[in-house]
Amino acid sequence: MRFWCGGATLATLALLNGCAGGAQPGAVSAAAVPAPEVPNPQVLLLGEVHDNRQGHRLRYELLRQRVEAGWRPAIVMEQFDRENQDLLDKAQKGCLDAQCVIQVVNGPRWDWQLYYPVIQLALTYHLPLVAGNLSRADASRVVRDGLKAAFDAQGIKDYRLDQPLPADLRAAQQRQIAAGHCGMLPAMMVDGMVDAQLARDIWMARIIREQRPRDVVLIAGNGHVRTDIGVARWLNLVQPILTVRAEGYVEPGNDAGRYDRIYALSTQERPDPCAKFRKK
Repeated sequence: MRFWCGGATLATLALLNGCAGGAQPGAVSAAAVPAPEVPNPQVLLLGEVHDNRQGHRLRYELLRQRVEAGWRPAIVMEQFDRENQDLLDKAQKGCLDAQCVIQVVNGPRWDWQLYYPVIQLALTYHLPLVAGNLSRADASRVVRDGLKAAFDAQGIKDYRLDQPLPADLRAAQQRQIAAGHCGMLPAMMVDGMVDAQLARDIWMARIIREQRPRDVVLIAGNGHVRTDIGVARWLNLVQPILTVRAEGYVEPGNDAGRYDRIYALSTQERPDPCAKFRKK
C-alpha cells in the first residue's frame, strides 16, 4: 500500500530568499549559497535555530548539493522520537511525498513545513530517515531519575555514564539551560534539565554509530551539534573513530559555541521568547 498527500512543491519550498545579517568573525554569510568546500565526512552534524527559515533553506541547499553529487547518507533527525522508528519506516515505504510522511509521523513540537525539503530529499534519493530523539516521556524520566535512566547497561558502559561527568561539560550545559530559559528556571530544576539534554546528545551519538558503515547526516538544533558540548563530544568515546564535521547556523548575538564552520543568519522575527517565563 502506498500513501499520497498533497503539499507544496520542493522547488517552491527550497527557494533561497533571505539576506544575511552581520557575520561573526570566521563565519560565512548566508546571503550567497556556497558549494560545500570539504569532502563528505562519515558524520556531518548540521545545526539549526529551530524557527529560522533562512537557516533551513541554506542548510537544505548545501545538503542537496552533496546528495545530487552522489552522496548517500542516512539522515538522523532530532524531530522524530525514537519510539516512532517503525512508523517512520512504514511511511518511507508507503508515502509518495514528504507531506505524507509528516502526516503519518506527525508530532506537536515542530513546524513541519520547515523540514519538508529535507524529508523530500530523503524520499527522492532513498536515503534512510532515522528517528534521533528521546520522547518527552523519556526526557522526563531522565529529569526525575538521572542520566542513566535512558540507557541500557551497554550504553552506560560505552559512554562512561557510571562515572562523574566532566565538570566543564556540566557547567557549560548549565549555562545553556539557564540562558534558554531566560535565567528564570528554578535552580533546583537545572541539573535535571541538563541531564535530559545530555541524554539526547548521547542517544543521537549512539544512533549515528548504529548506521555504520553508512555515512550519516544529523539534523538537530545548534546546541546538539556543538563540538565542545554536543553530540560530537560523545561520538568518538566508542571505537572505531569516525570523521566528524559540525556546522552551526547561528543568528547574530547568540553564543555560537564551537563548530567546524558557522553560517551567519539574519535574526528571525519572533515574539519575545522570555515573555512566557515572565508571566509565570
